[in-house]
Amino acid sequence: MRGNFKGIMVAAMILMALIGMAGAANYMYEKAAVEGVGYTNTEIIASTQVGYTGVKLVEKQSGSGNVISSRMEFEAERQLNSSYKPLPYGCPYWNEGMNMDYINFTKEAEMEYMPVSYQNGSYDQKWVEKLCVQTYRIGAVLTEMYTHAEHLQKSKEVKTRAYGADLPVDCCTGVLEANLNSNVIGVAHIGWISRDPVADKKLLKGRHAEYGRSVEDFTGVFSVEKFIQLWANSTCGAISVDWLPCV
Repeated sequence: MRGNFKGIMVAAMILMALIGMAGAANYMYEKAAVEGVGYTNTEIIASTQVGYTGVKLVEKQSGSGNVISSRMEFEAERQLNSSYKPLPYGCPYWNEGMNMDYINFTKEAEMEYMPVSYQNGSYDQKWVEKLCVQTYRIGAVLTEMYTHAEHLQKSKEVKTRAYGADLPVDCCTGVLEANLNSNVIGVAHIGWISRDPVADKKLLKGRHAEYGRSVEDFTGVFSVEKFIQLWANSTCGAISVDWLPCV
């Protein structure tokens, strides 16, 4: 009787763990369109893994004035565990393609700064927008930031992929791609870094080797077009963002 009870308890604990795993919101999607006059403060934070792994995105925007148009689409999914192994879902459609963590983000917006008052409150803030995307699988990070903007017209498309650990040798392990276009009156900062995801304990005393870096800062009136492609290697397939947009 005691053995049967112990077996029932173990089965119940396993079932609870599977229910908890299946209940997590591993797929996230949002689409929005905003127009108006006033003060806005928006924020999107997404992470496919806990800690310094997976893919992460943070996007913040705030300011007062005329939001001529703002359209955004965001999608993220976690298909791997913290060791980059496929999650144990039993769905028949799950393994039709390659398992991966990914975050896709697209935004088009145009804003003009001006002080605004509403009821008993007044708002006076030039436009600020910050975007940071990290792909720990391949040691790649992208930053796009605008501050003190009196006018900001921009479009951006960012796509990331972090593939599982069960891959043949020398296969692509991850991707970070971005297409950025903006017209800004204010301050702009755009940059990316590519580092080895594995720390070098001998030559660099535990630090990560840096293979590439690009940093640009602008103050004034500028038009910026930039296409960024950070791949684990040349086996990652086709480019997933539009590298030749209409401007």
